[in-house]
Amino acid sequence: MDEKLRILLCEDDENLGMLLREYLQAKGYSAELYPDGDAGFKAFLKNKYDLVVTDVMMPKKDGFTMAQDIRAVNADIPVIFLTAKTLKEDIFEGFKIGADDYITKPFSMEELTFRIEAILRRVRGKRNRESTVYHLGCFTFDTQKQILSNGTKQTKLTTKESELLALLCAHANEILQRDFALKTIWIDDNYFNARSMDVYITKLRKHLKEDDTIEIINIHGKGYKLIAPDIN
Repeated sequence: MDEKLRILLCEDDENLGMLLREYLQAKGYSAELYPDGDAGFKAFLKNKYDLVVTDVMMPKKDGFTMAQDIRAVNADIPVIFLTAKTLKEDIFEGFKIGADDYITKPFSMEELTFRIEAILRRVRGKRNRESTVYHLGCFTFDTQKQILSNGTKQTKLTTKESELLALLCAHANEILQRDFALKTIWIDDNYFNARSMDVYITKLRKHLKEDDTIEIINIHGKGYKLIAPDIN
């Protein structure tokens, strides 16, 4: 990383908190640790962070409350919850608040790093795609209007079709990882969402079939690749 990304880390378990901080710092992040949601929120108001990783059950101010306060100040900063809770209603509550991910304890450090990197790639990709128009072969794709046009023919894409095609265009001529696409668009990479994505890939292939220089291919065990030699 050329410039260290700053992570606000809130964890009331001192040993776990220090372990997480040291691991994230070893991975090249700047991680600042706070023992409760009140201290974490005060730090958030004073400093600039790229991502928040917070435990849910904390003294003074719990993670859900802190996240709500943070969202009131900055609705766009990514938030990951760490918790021992596994009840569906707790997970739903986290996502309702605006969580980008929800990791139940115990978890591996590698899993946390993977999810952080996936979220940061998604956030950067979303910012880069704002107001973007892609030209691929004989097609023009307006990501904002969700319109794929070819001369006089215009196709209004569904939101899922548009989001998936935008991801493919952002990663054109390289592999779009399957799990990254699922978590970016569907949040969860479960079996049913995976099958749903396969259906949308088939729909996109039909939309793009008029230009034989463009192809969406399966990369076994990894994901998809949009072959588009003339994309810009």
